[in-house]
Amino acid sequence: MAKNSRIEWTNHTFNPWWGCVKVSPACKHCYAEAWSKRVGQNVWGPKSERRFFGDKHWAEPLKWNLEAAKNGERLRVFCASMADIFEDRDGLEEWRIKLWALIEATPHLDWLLLTKRPERIAENVPWTINWPGNVWIGTTVESQEWADERLPYLARLPAAVRFISAEPMLGPLDLRPWLGTTLDWVIAGGESGPKARPSSPAWFRDVMNQCMEADVAFHFKQWGDWAPGQGINLAKARADHAADGTLMLRLGKKVAGRMLDGEVWDGLPSARRA
Repeated sequence: MAKNSRIEWTNHTFNPWWGCVKVSPACKHCYAEAWSKRVGQNVWGPKSERRFFGDKHWAEPLKWNLEAAKNGERLRVFCASMADIFEDRDGLEEWRIKLWALIEATPHLDWLLLTKRPERIAENVPWTINWPGNVWIGTTVESQEWADERLPYLARLPAAVRFISAEPMLGPLDLRPWLGTTLDWVIAGGESGPKARPSSPAWFRDVMNQCMEADVAFHFKQWGDWAPGQGINLAKARADHAADGTLMLRLGKKVAGRMLDGEVWDGLPSARRA
């Protein structure tokens, strides 16, 4: 599914800048922070500078748009994997304005704008009622607390697709009040990395079943570092428990894979286009 991205649910990733500030439990072991430090970029936290990019970087989506038009296809662009474009910080507005213009100039790309700050979306986008048909808007909901906090903001936005990323999933979710009305797509997954927290299979299975009942697209991205571990040499695996007490095994992301109940779940939504 991915072209220049390792993220299974997108074709490309685009970052207008690097850097962010942690705002909720999902951020605790942020992969983007770890990666930025690994490559020598100190861009995390309120006192750190953000890393910005030049014209060559900003021209890449224009090339993807031409490719999509030539091939008669739509390509998905995740924005942003190394930042939150709705971060409340001085000096970002000019870059957001540049991003909105880029989105409008690339109608063959579907832009997946994922944020942990949905309360800031309406005041920062230039669109009110008539949003571009290539804007998909999403928010992270790692637990019921954050679903209840963030989804009301998402519900007010007339985007072509509204979605959530329940990754890392840190507890059970009841999404039924939102499925089919607010939500068109649900992405779920476990955490990876050295300090990853295990997610219970029951949480994923329940959300999957909720989506199936509501006819909402479901994408299971990964188990992460922890999985139930059927068919694995258990003696070599480290054990721990998910928050609901389920025994989980630390197998590593690659071995754990992304099959849930024997299937790969790669659901995609249908966009509401004007």
